[in-house]
Parts: sequence; C-alpha cells; structure tokens
Amino acid sequence: MEFVAIDVETANADMSSICQVGMALYREGVLTDEWKSFIDPEDYFDPVNISIHSIDESVVEGAPTIPEVSDKISNLLDNRVAVCHTHFDRVAVQQAFDRYELTYPRCEWLDSARVARRAWDEFAWRGYGLPNVCAYLGYEFIHHDALEDAKAAAYILNAAMEKMGLNIAGCLERVRQPIDGSKSHSRQDLERDGNSEGSLYGEVLVFTGALRIPRSEAADMAAQLGCQVTAGVNKKTTMLVVGDQDIRRLAGHKKSSKHRKAEALISKGQSIRILRETDFQQLAKLVV
Repeated sequence: MEFVAIDVETANADMSSICQVGMALYREGVLTDEWKSFIDPEDYFDPVNISIHSIDESVVEGAPTIPEVSDKISNLLDNRVAVCHTHFDRVAVQQAFDRYELTYPRCEWLDSARVARRAWDEFAWRGYGLPNVCAYLGYEFIHHDALEDAKAAAYILNAAMEKMGLNIAGCLERVRQPIDGSKSHSRQDLERDGNSEGSLYGEVLVFTGALRIPRSEAADMAAQLGCQVTAGVNKKTTMLVVGDQDIRRLAGHKKSSKHRKAEALISKGQSIRILRETDFQQLAKLVV
C-alpha cells in the first residue's frame, strides 16, 4: 500500500505560514519519489522560527507560493495515506489551503507519533518526538529540513509496522485503539493533568494572551488531548498557545512575558512549539 510522508516548516506562529514543504512517496515500504520546495509564505518571518530552521526572507525570495504548488501537493496526497509526525503538519497544510480558499487534498492522515507510542513501550507516554525516536532506531537525519523530517517520519512508520507485524491499514486501526487502560486525571483549577490516552500526551502546555474562549474551556480541551496544562512557562514547557489577537496585533513585537520566556528557552535549546489559539482549536478538532 502506498503512503506519502509530509513535513512543513513555518515562518511564524501562524501555522498557515508555510515556508518549506517536503514530501516522500513510498510503495511497499520503498521510497519511489520525493519532492521538496521552499515556499514564499507571503508573511513575516519570526526570529524564533528562523533560529529553528534557518529559513528567512532571503531564502524564499523567488520561491513559489502555496497556490502555485497546491496541485503538486494534492497530486501526491490525493487518494493516499498521508503520514506526518504529530498532527501539526496536517493542521498547517489545512490552514494554508483554507487561507487561499484552495480545495483540500483527499487523503487519510496517519500520525507516526501515535504509531510509535503503540509500537515501543519506551515511547508510550513520553519522548516520542521525531529526534528521540529516530535516535533510538539509529536513524540519522537533519532535523527541521522538511524533506529530511518527512523521510524520518516514514522510517519510523516502516520500523513500527515491522515491529508490530502490521500494514498501513492495520496501523490506521491500531491508532484508534487505547495504548493501555490508564485513566485521565483532572483538577478544578486552571491547571490540568493530561488524558493519558490523548494524542498529545506528554506535552506540557501554557496559554498566554487574550483567548476567544474561556481559559478554563481551553484548559479542558488541552487536557482531553493529553496535554498537561500549567500556569507558567518553565523548563518542562513544550507548547505555548498565544491568543490570536496578540499574534496579529503584536506581529512578533512586545510579546507577553510568557511568550518572551518561551523564546528565551528556545534560544537555549529547549523544544517549545508556539502556535495561535485558532490553530490549537483546529488541532483539537482533528486529533480527538
């Protein structure tokens, strides 16, 4: 069965701001085609994002926009299983296509992180990020290059299928099943323990800025996805969700103290994903 692994890099916290796409087509576990392109996001580049993937305005000068490569993306994804490591790339593609009112590719998505959590006990509850799993499997790649990351996700999926004795269809079914019988826990305040069966279990999430929905509702949503919700940014934080109005109004300047602290930790090597409230809500809809 065919599948296409896909990964994207973004210019800023708006997940529609795709600045690079990498895609790799596999048939019966063998790489048969690949494609990578820088993308002009028609948006600003946040220094934090540049520090992660080294892509800036000069790199994408003259590169195509999403509408100019949408047919290529759709042709590779249509009627196939689309594989990405966590659902962030899936949301980014959807947000980018929605931004330009493009027809969304017809594909079935499979999260290789969810597969890895079920294939190896070591990653069931933590540490199932792309670099960690690949290091465990002995697979070397250049992280934050879209095509390299896409191939890494494919390698994890192929290794997991061999480990579990499943094909693609079997993996699609397996990720719908519980990892084990663990139960979720919660508290009544704005901090939450994550649902251990959630797709994002192991993520430590913090909200900042003015949200469109009540903070308690957002915390409940994050906890259901598996995130541990905490009040402040610290060395355990892995995700920061910023209110849409803060992102649009500040355009990367005069950010909240939580936002600035997260960026300071990123500059020291900590892996923290920053995204808008809108993208977080879209993520929640897709991974429930």
